[in-house]
Amino acid sequence: MAVIGDASPIERRPAWYSRIPAAWWVVAVVAVLMPAVANDFILFQVFGWAFILGMIALSLQFLAGYGGMVSLLQMTVAGLGGYGVAILGSSGVAAISLGLPWWIYIPVAIVIAAVFATLVGALAVRTEGIYTIMITLAIASAFFYFARQNYVIFNGYSGFNLVVPPHLFGVDWRQPIPFYYLALGCAVLSYLAVRYVARSPFGLALQGVRDNPRRMAALGFNVTAHRIFAYTFASVIAAVGGILLVWQNAQISPGTAGIPAAIDILVIAVVGGIARPVGPFVGALIYVLLRAFTPDVLTAFGMSGERFKLLVGIGFLVIVYFSPDGVLGLWDRWRNSRNRRVDPLTGAER
Repeated sequence: MAVIGDASPIERRPAWYSRIPAAWWVVAVVAVLMPAVANDFILFQVFGWAFILGMIALSLQFLAGYGGMVSLLQMTVAGLGGYGVAILGSSGVAAISLGLPWWIYIPVAIVIAAVFATLVGALAVRTEGIYTIMITLAIASAFFYFARQNYVIFNGYSGFNLVVPPHLFGVDWRQPIPFYYLALGCAVLSYLAVRYVARSPFGLALQGVRDNPRRMAALGFNVTAHRIFAYTFASVIAAVGGILLVWQNAQISPGTAGIPAAIDILVIAVVGGIARPVGPFVGALIYVLLRAFTPDVLTAFGMSGERFKLLVGIGFLVIVYFSPDGVLGLWDRWRNSRNRRVDPLTGAER
């Protein structure tokens, strides 16, 4: 007879523990222990970059997956956050950079990027479909040319160099291992924030607006306000990703937020899977691996390393053709096929 309070270890586990798949625990352990087995290049240039691009693509995934708004502005927002820390903080261009302390220029840079995205969002949410894409693309293009031609604030074509993270707690955060953990921590927090907001009353209402805006308006929800706030929330994630990107490269120029970079973010989000928050990180890792190793392979076969973009494009077309939900959709299809059972008598699936 069982005694009250003498529950098994499994029964004593909290509810949130039982909802986490075992695979996630494996991924968490591998991510934490990665610096013990990986070299500096893998930590800094592969995983560090993948986490950053995944965060920026995650901001797009939130808008498109939960709000039904495909925005090509997210790389511009990231670039504005990066420019913010370069202008307000310290850089190699001392004539422009203000040299403010980190606890001022980091939050101010994020706020500036969020305000910019909110204003653009207030304009873009009044359109739908291809018109939203064109408006955000036009604004992204305008920002690129403005930054390249403005030398008073953005230092024109040259941009800023020697933009590095502050030394906090006696740690040089641009070293491979500290930067890996910094990028990993920001990526995890961004992912958890999106998951939390998506399940909050605001997130559920936003998904309702995505599916049927007229019905949500009839129920008393402010459709426009929900869409605008979605841009604001997504911009915070993109701005943090942009700051990390500038710290990783130690420089920023107009090309950082150019049109090719904006298209890359869209490709990353779609290839990984735009329906779930983990998709952008999967797509970012695939993109970074192709970007890091494919040029050397092509060069070894006597071809130009720039053709890796052709491979990325072909892979994008193949994945979208066979799975609109990206790589995660292919994974789900494969897993479901393995779980199907066939009745040995009738041959029917069950």
